[in-house]
This record gives sequence, structure tokens and C-alpha cells, in this order.
Amino acid sequence: MNRPVAIIHLDESCLGNGRVGATPGGAGALIEVRTAQGLQRRDVYLNAPDTTNNRMALRGAIAVLDVLSNKGRRLAGLMVSDSQYLVKGITEWAPGWKRRGWRRKGGEIENLELWQELDLAAGRHDFQWIWVRGHARHAKNEYADHLAQRAARRQETSDGAVDSGFPVWLVEQRADGHYVDYDPDAEYAAQEREILGGRRFQRAAGA
Repeated sequence: MNRPVAIIHLDESCLGNGRVGATPGGAGALIEVRTAQGLQRRDVYLNAPDTTNNRMALRGAIAVLDVLSNKGRRLAGLMVSDSQYLVKGITEWAPGWKRRGWRRKGGEIENLELWQELDLAAGRHDFQWIWVRGHARHAKNEYADHLAQRAARRQETSDGAVDSGFPVWLVEQRADGHYVDYDPDAEYAAQEREILGGRRFQRAAGA
């Protein structure tokens, strides 16, 4: 495999999800990819003034895939998320809906337009979608959660992919005694070797 390897960590947030009234939301993603200049990290985040967790999970994944597609290259790698709705949906549900003309047994498809958009965006790359348990101290997904919550609170959206704040965030976490022995570069390198070697991941590496 000669294509660049990208590993993406995604999360979403909805403030007051399910309550009466507007529920502002956010989504965040940490992009890791190796270039001629070395391992690069970028952030993508977005907001919505009134939304749900599920919609933000879909919108976040679409936004990242669109950013990656703007580079003009087909990438391979991992999409890591703690949203079962997103991961199960894109790997299990959506293929069946698509075969049936975007219909499902038992009623309408929730967020149909976003599922169709995600299916189109995902088809431009070769990602394996991985679920991790939320708030289980997976450093990179905790950072994506930080981005999503900040975007929801501030109602801000990045201008495409921007320089990542992950290194600074990790220093702050270590000052509080978290992730002291964790090596994010070594984690990426191990996952990269497995992808380049053609082996599938059964789970994302933990912190």
C-alpha cells in the first residue's frame, strides 16, 4: 500500500441533549497523517446552534472526510469514534439501506440526508471504522471530546484543518498525572505498520 495513512479520532457533543429548547452541539476530530515532513496532526471542529448527538457524530465525520478529500488523494486508515450510532451505522446499517434504495424496514431512516452524504464522502477513501468506549481514558479520543465540547460551548467552527492543540493539551494532562507514560507517536507508528501490512484492526489502541 503506497497511499498515505490517516488515523482520525472523532467525538461529538450536544449541550442539554434531549431537553426542551435549543441544544447547541459540536464535533471535533484529531487527524494524524505522516508526510515528507514527518507525523502531522491537525484539528477539525464544527458547531450547530440546535442539534443532537447523533447528527453531530455524522456531521463531524462528513466534515473530516471532506477536508481529507480536498487534498486530492485517496487515503487509507482508521476512523475511531465512541459513537456506536456512527460506527454501526456506516459499517452495518447503511450498506443495507443503500441496497434497498435508502429504505429500511419499519419506517423512515433518521438523518437520511446525512447518512447519504456520509456514504458518498466515505467512498472516496478506505477507512476502517473503529468503536472505542467513551470516557475510558483513550487520550486521542478524550482530546476529540475536548474539541467537540469547546466547539459546542463557544459555537465555533474551524476553517478546515488547523494546527492541532493536542501537544499542549497532552502536556496539561500530564501535569495532572494523566497519560504520563503514554507515547502518541509510538501508538500512531504501531497502527500505521499494521495498516501498511494489510492487517485489520480489531480495536483501537488505548491510552
